[in-house]
Amino acid sequence: MTISRADTPYDLAVLGAGPAGLAAAVTAAAAGARVALVDAGPRPGGQYWRHRPGGDGVPGHGRTAFQRLRYGLTAHADRIDYLAGHWVWHVERTDDGFRTHMVRAHTGPAHMVSTHTAAAQTAPGHTVSDHMGPDHIGPDHMGPDHTGRHHMAARHMASGHTVDGPAGRVLLSRTVVVATGAYDRQLPFPGWTLPGVFTAGGVQALLKGQGVVAGQRIAVAGTGPFLLAVAAGLTEAGARVVGVFEAGLPAGFARHPLAVARNPAKLAEGADFLRTLLRHRVPYRTRTAVIAAHGDGEVTGATVARLDAGWRIVPGTQRRIDCDTLAVGYGFTPQTEIALQLGCATHIDLDGSLVATADGRQLSTVPGVYLAGEVCGVGGAALSVTEGELAGLHAAFVTTGAVADRAVVRRLTRRRAAQRGFATALHEAYPVRPGWTTWLDTDTLVCRCEEVTSEAVTEAVEELGATDARGVKLYARPGMGLCQGRVCGYAVGCLVAARTGRGPTEDDLRSMAGRPVAQPLTLGTLAAGLGADDPEPDPAPDVDAPAPGADGSAPADPAPEESAPDQKSGQ
Repeated sequence: MTISRADTPYDLAVLGAGPAGLAAAVTAAAAGARVALVDAGPRPGGQYWRHRPGGDGVPGHGRTAFQRLRYGLTAHADRIDYLAGHWVWHVERTDDGFRTHMVRAHTGPAHMVSTHTAAAQTAPGHTVSDHMGPDHIGPDHMGPDHTGRHHMAARHMASGHTVDGPAGRVLLSRTVVVATGAYDRQLPFPGWTLPGVFTAGGVQALLKGQGVVAGQRIAVAGTGPFLLAVAAGLTEAGARVVGVFEAGLPAGFARHPLAVARNPAKLAEGADFLRTLLRHRVPYRTRTAVIAAHGDGEVTGATVARLDAGWRIVPGTQRRIDCDTLAVGYGFTPQTEIALQLGCATHIDLDGSLVATADGRQLSTVPGVYLAGEVCGVGGAALSVTEGELAGLHAAFVTTGAVADRAVVRRLTRRRAAQRGFATALHEAYPVRPGWTTWLDTDTLVCRCEEVTSEAVTEAVEELGATDARGVKLYARPGMGLCQGRVCGYAVGCLVAARTGRGPTEDDLRSMAGRPVAQPLTLGTLAAGLGADDPEPDPAPDVDAPAPGADGSAPADPAPEESAPDQKSGQ
């Protein structure tokens, strides 16, 4: 059923409602663009601003930034349609722009939310609320704005074009902002599949989203400052954290004093986490890793060991610790499926991640496709917001003909440079070293979906002649199970590289990250095809002097003087 039929598509579709996506949507709408904001979650904020069920809708960490963006979501209600509870499974280019294919997420009822003050009809006798069901986002979900009034109410999606069909919902737009975020990067080790082994982000998500502490005696391990945040949060929630085991030696910060000085808030945040750990006497060990988990049916302990500079185990330093939970994190993996579907160029960032390449305008190598947040380089929520604002501004400029405020663009560009500089310092201070591959036993599962062992990967290289991750994937099937390589992709790429005597390449990581279907689908949806039964959009209105991109095409984005293309390579 057609939810709306308008004269033109949206000016931009923003994929993801985390810090980057929210910033892009609000900024573009403020510049006059008509925006569709799509997210799988039931509420805006993404993983960083995760809400507790029944809470006031305002997360504690980064509260001020979230309140500002949430207020912008309501203040620009007439130009933003927010589609919560939708998974984007495919995006394709068309002559007129882009078609975004969505299905309802499994996290709850899918719904469209807009911030108009009156509900309008989508068909005779029916309002949008009728189609959203009783759990659609309304005033109670969003909370009051700064004036104390509620603005969230369902309305007709009059500013864009969406179609419901057998293959799910299709959204039409002139441009796309990919703000799909990242998820925990995992490295396998003996025992990592035991119940009680969590990703660090998973433990934090339970705590932030449900108020649940994952265990009683928790060991936090891996690398990166995120471990401090997780350990501090668990400690303050009443858990006993038996130790934080940092595999690296964060001395790289000393090489970036200016980057640290330009981001005092980040430094203060880290100091707060450390004070919390000191106050609760939580041990913090560097150059130390959890190299094995133990237990019969569940975790009852772990082996930790000292590491050398390359992350190989220092002989004789292994020791057993008692714990019932492990929270393990080795950074984050950018979620690049949609960017790869669209043909965006990629590169390997300083932290070893495969990221999509963006220029100074946050424009990808594909005209009309903008990138913001972790998808183009892991750097934290503040950087994601800045990149989202830049992406939203430039997308609005080329679709509406709005005149760029050069002072605003310069300010955002300077802020991005400072924040990216701090991210660079983090990447250099907390690299993942190749020695972790020596922790594995021959029977250690690398791909848990297909039960592919470390030995099977080695055999694919040494006996079957595979020379890269794609070859190993074909011979041994890692990355071909339910998660489609999301969990094991990075590890497989690194392990294959180690077995062939080189470092992981962009092709290794791309072969494990590319997914023609970005999210799980039912067979019925898949059989319906990519929009074969969807009606074509109505033609654009005939105007005498269309704004750049207003003819429905994916517009080119001329680079303003103050934000000339500057390919993002983690610098």
